[in-house]
Amino acid sequence: MWGLSFVAQSEGAGIGTFTFNAMRMLLGGIVLLPFSVFSIIKGNKNSSEEEKSKNSIKNIIISGACCAIPFFLGCNLQQHAFFLNLGPGKVGFITALYMVLVPIAGLFMKQKLHFNIWLGVFMGVGGLYLLSVPAGGFSIGSGELIAICGAFAFAAHILVIDHFCKKVNNVALSCAQYLIAGIASSILMFIFEEPSFEAIKGAGVEIAYAGIMSCAVAFTAQIFGQKYTEPAIASILLCLESVFAVLFGWLLLHEQLSSRELIGCAIMFTAIILTQLPGEWFKLKRKEK
Repeated sequence: MWGLSFVAQSEGAGIGTFTFNAMRMLLGGIVLLPFSVFSIIKGNKNSSEEEKSKNSIKNIIISGACCAIPFFLGCNLQQHAFFLNLGPGKVGFITALYMVLVPIAGLFMKQKLHFNIWLGVFMGVGGLYLLSVPAGGFSIGSGELIAICGAFAFAAHILVIDHFCKKVNNVALSCAQYLIAGIASSILMFIFEEPSFEAIKGAGVEIAYAGIMSCAVAFTAQIFGQKYTEPAIASILLCLESVFAVLFGWLLLHEQLSSRELIGCAIMFTAIILTQLPGEWFKLKRKEK
């Protein structure tokens, strides 16, 4: 879903950074709103104090605001990189640097990571470089620096999600995150841009995909998924968006895959396997003992 979203974001960049994100985020929040209400009502039927705390409107709003801050920063920095005509491949590669930033941040939070995860991280970065950046085609300019700042914001987002995903209703958390970030983007949209109904209508398909599939579905799935895995592993798994962006371009747009890109895909999938299989193997060994 995110792989296709890069294409939608690139195509819709012309209407303005804050305009595009305000529309997609508010749309994602509105789509999730009825599901959130239903989920809260259903959760409140459980009389346990833990469930009541998870469905507390106050806790949901506070958690949603904390998640919305890095989400708002990451999405708008990334979208502005598209607005500056940075290509989807380069934006995808730079954004995916959160794959390195998350485990480094984990060190400061006293999280212990096995060697296989570090190996997967660095293999993943190498694979993404081969996949996303043409030979000799990488340079640092204002667009790249903005995308790098976005990578830091998305790394913070993964860590914040890890903190709150087990504490509050996940659907409601996701909904609150989009609505708060969407309202903030709307305010900046009217301050710094000149939103046009015709322009927004013209980018309707791109906004609809980014709002419904990327926000309401994919980012919500991220919150649910992070309940069951470590942030460092989650960051590597989420970076598969770049692989799928290339594969969908091949399937749907009949783009040619070079040997360099195929090698990048193979390295990425190998990195994913490295982060998963050895951990399961060690668990089995412990059970045998």
